[in-house]
Amino acid sequence: MSQQKIDKVGAGSILPGQSTFDLNNVCVRNSNFFGYPIAPEEAKVVFLPVPWDVTTSYGAGTANGPQAILEASYQLDGYDFEMPEAWGILHGTVPINPDIKAKNDRIRIIAEEVIDHLEEGGDIEDRDIQQKLLRVNQASEYLNDWVYGQSKNLLAQNKLIGLVGGDHSVPLGYLKALTEKHEEYGILQIDAHADLRPGFEGFTYSHASIMHNALQLEGITHLVQVGIRDLCEAEAQTIKRDRRITVFDDWQLKDNAYSGMNWAKQCGNIIASLPEAVYISFDIDGLAPAFCPHTGTPVPGGLDFNQAIYLMRTLFRSGKTIIGFDLCEVAPGESDEWDGNVGARILDSLATYMYFSHF
Repeated sequence: MSQQKIDKVGAGSILPGQSTFDLNNVCVRNSNFFGYPIAPEEAKVVFLPVPWDVTTSYGAGTANGPQAILEASYQLDGYDFEMPEAWGILHGTVPINPDIKAKNDRIRIIAEEVIDHLEEGGDIEDRDIQQKLLRVNQASEYLNDWVYGQSKNLLAQNKLIGLVGGDHSVPLGYLKALTEKHEEYGILQIDAHADLRPGFEGFTYSHASIMHNALQLEGITHLVQVGIRDLCEAEAQTIKRDRRITVFDDWQLKDNAYSGMNWAKQCGNIIASLPEAVYISFDIDGLAPAFCPHTGTPVPGGLDFNQAIYLMRTLFRSGKTIIGFDLCEVAPGESDEWDGNVGARILDSLATYMYFSHF
């Protein structure tokens, strides 16, 4: 890394009650990711947690993902082998909003009633179900507006935002805010699922519909999906029709590897499919289930942890600009912190590469 980049790392303002910050000392649990003692208004990189999993269709719990990642982040050592100065970025954190979490918990009960009804063969046109769907969709619209407002405010302050979900429905408002700041950009999606279903289970803003909804926004010119290994026939047809979508599915990636193509070459092909401005949407289930055993919809196969890091590093080294990212679908287990631990390390890498891609 050049000295010019190193010199641009800003320390920011220390929070009250912590006049010094020693990376080598015990981490203080101050409700900031990684324990950095800096206020959001003074940070360059700001984490925006969104504790929401209303439309989760299989395993619930991703609404607790931000808290799980936060707790695990305190025990990480901050040294980066490639960029030793990365600790100096000193990210800020928007506090986890208890009102959003409480609303999620109330509406999730209603959504589960809809899901149970449909899985038991019930009619989606049932009047009671339609009323419940309306409440869920209205709550999701509220959440989208809240994320949009938070994101727009931070972007107006020239912050770089890392959104921490929550299920994969939550970044839509952030993506909308970015389309107003950037004329056009592409999305690099790391995921087991294509998420191209329109209104899955009657939920307009389902976690399974995030990329369908994102592609309705003007300015998103590319969607490059990596690690996909679970999709429906309609999604496959959408991929064939929409020239903006390029898929590096898990079967293709593995076949290439078994045939002798190394990961560096495959990453190069992936990055070459992206425009200059890139948003990373990282669903943790894009990784192999060993790294995220409690995620909402785990699927066999997937990327190794270091493969994912190498892909992000390749993107950074390409000279393209990472304009934002989300990390979603991390769900804590009842008796271990493994999912939060892995999530915290992915979050740290995403934030680091995003920051330094701007210099």
